[in-house]
Amino acid sequence: MSDDTTTPTTTRTPGPGTRPVTPRTWADIAVLLGLALLGVVGFEPSFGGYGFLLAGLGGLALGAATGILAYVFRLGVLLTVLAAIVGYFLFGSALAVQGQALLGFAPSLQSLASLAVGTVYGWADIVTLRTPIGAPEYIAVVPYFAAWIVALVTTSLATRWIAAKPRTAWRFGAALVGPVVLYLAGILIGTDEPYQAGVRGVVFAILALVWLGWRRPNAATVAPGGVNRLRNSKIAGTAIIVAGAVLLGGGAGFWLAPAKDQRFVLREEIEPPFDPLQYPSPLSGFRHYTKQVTDEQLFTVSGLRQGDVIRLATLDSFTGKLWTVTGPQTATNGSGSFALVGREIPAQTFVTPEVRSDVTVTIGAYDDVWLPSVGYLTDLEFTEGDAASESDNLRYNNSTGTAVLTSGLHEGDSYRLSAVEQRVLTPADLEEATTAAVDMPPVTGIPDLATSKAQEFAGSTTTPATQLQAMQLALTENGFLSHGRASDSVPSRAGHGADRITELFERVQMIGDQEQYASAFALMARSFGYPSRVVMGFAPEVTGDETDITVTGDDVTAWVEVAFDDVGWVAFNPTPDETDIPQAQVPKPQSEPQPQVRQPPRSENDDDDLLTPVELEENDEDDNGDPFVLPAWVWAIGLSLLIPAIIIFVPLVIVARLKARRARKRREAERGPDQVAGAWQEMLDQYSELGFDIPKNSTRLMIADRLETQLIEHPVRLRSLAEAADEAVFDGHDVDPERSEKVWTEALAAIVVAREAVTRARRIRSLYRLRLHRRKK
Repeated sequence: MSDDTTTPTTTRTPGPGTRPVTPRTWADIAVLLGLALLGVVGFEPSFGGYGFLLAGLGGLALGAATGILAYVFRLGVLLTVLAAIVGYFLFGSALAVQGQALLGFAPSLQSLASLAVGTVYGWADIVTLRTPIGAPEYIAVVPYFAAWIVALVTTSLATRWIAAKPRTAWRFGAALVGPVVLYLAGILIGTDEPYQAGVRGVVFAILALVWLGWRRPNAATVAPGGVNRLRNSKIAGTAIIVAGAVLLGGGAGFWLAPAKDQRFVLREEIEPPFDPLQYPSPLSGFRHYTKQVTDEQLFTVSGLRQGDVIRLATLDSFTGKLWTVTGPQTATNGSGSFALVGREIPAQTFVTPEVRSDVTVTIGAYDDVWLPSVGYLTDLEFTEGDAASESDNLRYNNSTGTAVLTSGLHEGDSYRLSAVEQRVLTPADLEEATTAAVDMPPVTGIPDLATSKAQEFAGSTTTPATQLQAMQLALTENGFLSHGRASDSVPSRAGHGADRITELFERVQMIGDQEQYASAFALMARSFGYPSRVVMGFAPEVTGDETDITVTGDDVTAWVEVAFDDVGWVAFNPTPDETDIPQAQVPKPQSEPQPQVRQPPRSENDDDDLLTPVELEENDEDDNGDPFVLPAWVWAIGLSLLIPAIIIFVPLVIVARLKARRARKRREAERGPDQVAGAWQEMLDQYSELGFDIPKNSTRLMIADRLETQLIEHPVRLRSLAEAADEAVFDGHDVDPERSEKVWTEALAAIVVAREAVTRARRIRSLYRLRLHRRKK
């Protein structure tokens, strides 16, 4: 039985507020995302594995989904940008910073902050981190953001811009800009060993060229009978492109690829952000340990062996006034430079190793940035205290074995380390050894007397080892040990500059401590052209029965290391043990007639205060139903500019408003003394935001002196501000408005001087920083 009634065909149509994505547009999106994917995997050398792919692929999927859904639901540019930003932070915690997310996926304040910080500062960190990268936590935000922004922009261009005028050929080329930039970014921030460079390059070129060829808008101009011929021509052209790319690209990759040391990568060109010259030389504070904190428990160490020494800082540059840790401007392969370290610390290869593990350090009264360690670190884990949440501040110099925690170590901090130490060698082991050809930072101002004494002490010895041993023996047997304490029989001036070393050799008896003898020995070794450096640290007495060793200021020491071929840096200890200085051999000054002249006033400084001067080197289909439609080029430009502008300037505005509110509350405080103290605190906060070192647990006058030394080339009087703040807080009297306004004017003027003294980069970074210190009473 037939039925004349026909059943209508049901077709799915988009809702009244949506619009479909055409199959051709889906193909465009697939190609562009495929190209972007090739760029994302290029981050592998930086991360040393595929752990970053969750962030990279997640960002790619999120950006593409946002662009497509925004087109389907007819969202304007502004709403698209807002939706993209919300999605970026909503899903970013689960994709990029799972370790800081609630339950591993839900956003938390810490994960949201890391997403913001990583977007802005992660690019600088990733080119200074030592590979493979594992820290800081926000570092995975870099591939997440890069993939997200490229996918969002290219998808939006494919759905809105290319689909609107598909016969405009140059638009397809413009849509390739994002994937190309992402591909290049993976190369530039990678290492000198790119990930599958030949395969990725050939595949990228094939996809891009084939897509451009097949999307060329010329089919409408061809007669119907020629469509098949045109299709066949395109197929043949595709085959030629693929074959040519494989043969020519593969051959070029093999024959023309640059050598590893000739590849251009940013991490080889950009200086690490940490500059040790911003901190005083540790050796200049040697007498602080021997006199002022002699019996204080600085820290405790477990896991030490007999004869172990604790390394604090390696000093390989001599300025004529002091030994310093080399800055990034003069770092060589013998001194290295400080860099962020990831989950793995690069292994030291120039060493005859003895492996050490499970050494634990717990901080007591010690309060500094230099990290006490043993040998050359291979692993480091902060376990307790504030340092456990500040491991992103760790910097390490692989060449010298010196570690720094820029936020500083404080009481209660604890960390566990593993390391390799240089094996102790006997003179017979070094008999045939030659010193290594290591480029060292220059030394200037070596005193002539140190050079002549080196020749005298070396005598007729000829090999490096015997010459060094002869000089060591001359110092240890003919010299005497004195820290210049009141209980010492003979005064011993602090310092280790050229003048102090000259004095050491000119006296009838050589008198000094590890600071002077280590400096003298290193300079004498340098006079022979031997690569030498001074190491400051601690040498506590270790017995077999003790598990926890308490280190005090009295355990401070310094020694010298010299580099030998195929051996490593060998330690020499040139400091004598003898403290009983023969009084009869100390000449008394002879009395000679002097003309009667007016004598200068007696100096109030004791011998203990006579220190060698220390100078720090400063160093974005047409819709006919819309009443108004923005041109496509406005979408493209706006989308590409607005998103970065929001990311950059919104935090800037928020921080600026918070700073203005902070200053206003302090300046409009009810009590006059609080207004004056607020002026001082506002100045400190802005100095800290500019990157100046603000010492903790110090008086206002001490802080003022410290800041003035950091602004030596831009003189500013901060002591008057400190004195005014102290007087207003402690004298119990009220402060009149005129006096308060005067102090605020001086504080703001000091801030202007500080901003002029720092680099433009530090001024820009300060705009994003907000420091709130507790008010000091």
